[in-house]
Amino acid sequence: MNSLLRNSFLFFSWFVPVLFFLGGCAAHHSAKPPVLSHSQSGQVFQQRLPFMGYTIQVGAFADPKNAFRLATRLSFLGLPAYYFRGEGNLYRVRFGNYQSYNLAYDSASRLKKEMIIEVFIVVRPESYPAVLYQDTPDRLREHGVAIARQFVGVPYRWGDSSPVLGFDCSGLAMMVYQLIGLDMPRVSRDQFRSGRSVSQGQLRPGDLVFFRTDSSGQASHVGVYLGSDQFIHAPSSGKTVIQSKLSAAYFQKRFLGGRSYL
Repeated sequence: MNSLLRNSFLFFSWFVPVLFFLGGCAAHHSAKPPVLSHSQSGQVFQQRLPFMGYTIQVGAFADPKNAFRLATRLSFLGLPAYYFRGEGNLYRVRFGNYQSYNLAYDSASRLKKEMIIEVFIVVRPESYPAVLYQDTPDRLREHGVAIARQFVGVPYRWGDSSPVLGFDCSGLAMMVYQLIGLDMPRVSRDQFRSGRSVSQGQLRPGDLVFFRTDSSGQASHVGVYLGSDQFIHAPSSGKTVIQSKLSAAYFQKRFLGGRSYL
């Protein structure tokens, strides 16, 4: 097994549902520009998500509270951060999305100089499943579904403008795709404007399903489709991430459409 495949295997075999997204509104830098098309109405749709760029990984904490504190501090600096339990049962923090190794390295070096972080590594784009399995999309879908399943039971939180524990619905979808190496937009309406339109009968595992749940008439809720009429989503404040049936009357009445990005 080559080193890239081994690293990917280790990351995802040790990944467990203790990953928390800590938000921020800083601009992202994508490794590749999005591929755009225009509808007959002139609206622009992003059909292909760009790969994640270079990401900074810091820390190897035995106590998750230390990883949480670091991710919180990075969040306050406008750097979207998340942490996960990895190899050796240690907690690591990742953040950033840079166009080049040098940009990521320089950013991390500044943070180290300011004593915000200590030892760091730069995670290369080619280590993500989206690159490793770009010629075998079914394998990539399997990775996405496996990651999504890990979040069942994680607490829901609305929005991500402050460092809070858990996910809202679009944050969950975004993190699943970022963890496989694709730079998914943060907001459900932007997610709906991305990808290829997929009818309910053509949905495949890893696609996103969108719903109208407010008076705007636009995409206001999203979940990750698992196959066999099942999807995973963060339902509402005070609840945890759950698995539901797409054919349930509540969701059928509000179903807006599906989107495929793979």
